[in-house]
Amino acid sequence: MERQARYSLDRLDPLYNLVDDPSSFAVHNEGQFKTLTDVVTFAKANPNSVTVGTTGIGSDDHLAMLVFQRQAGVTFTHVPFQGSAANEAALANKKIMLSAVNIGEAMQYKQKDPIAVLGVMADKKVEQAPDVATFKDQGFNALMSSLRGIAAPKGLPPDVRTKLVDALDKAANDPGFQAKAKDLYQPVRLLPPEKYAAELAESTKELRELWATNPWLK
Repeated sequence: MERQARYSLDRLDPLYNLVDDPSSFAVHNEGQFKTLTDVVTFAKANPNSVTVGTTGIGSDDHLAMLVFQRQAGVTFTHVPFQGSAANEAALANKKIMLSAVNIGEAMQYKQKDPIAVLGVMADKKVEQAPDVATFKDQGFNALMSSLRGIAAPKGLPPDVRTKLVDALDKAANDPGFQAKAKDLYQPVRLLPPEKYAAELAESTKELRELWATNPWLK
């Protein structure tokens, strides 16, 4: 969508999705925002004054910010960082007012940083953060997530493809993998090839609609 790339979805063969890590908003415990409504109320009264950290322009965190802006009718000031560690440090040191971050990372941050999570952009609460309400439950129908799975170039020999899919299915359902994912606050969502491909196609459609109205590169 942004530029000519060396890859595209139609050149890939989605084999298996492993993780579905929804976006969330995190704030410093000593900050002024305790709810999403607090954020919206302040942002409407003070356009562009809420600074929101993300992991870069066009990242899922940035797109989550754009989706929420459109849903809530507010405008923020985007503060892109080169990665999640810098985004986390800025929030922990009160350099930004709000951080858009995947829930898995946010819950890891909470183990060592004085932060709170205001909501998760999922259809329902996630197991890794049972006390965090969804955006939808708070009146904002904003959804955004980061699917993480395995794909291969189109055109694999059928027998090779079958072996790969079977191996991924076995590994993903292994109790050791499931336990490790839980320890790392990674919400597991296992999708076999057809369902994974359908999910990616739907996500692409939604992102193109967002790009049409809110292009994140000018």
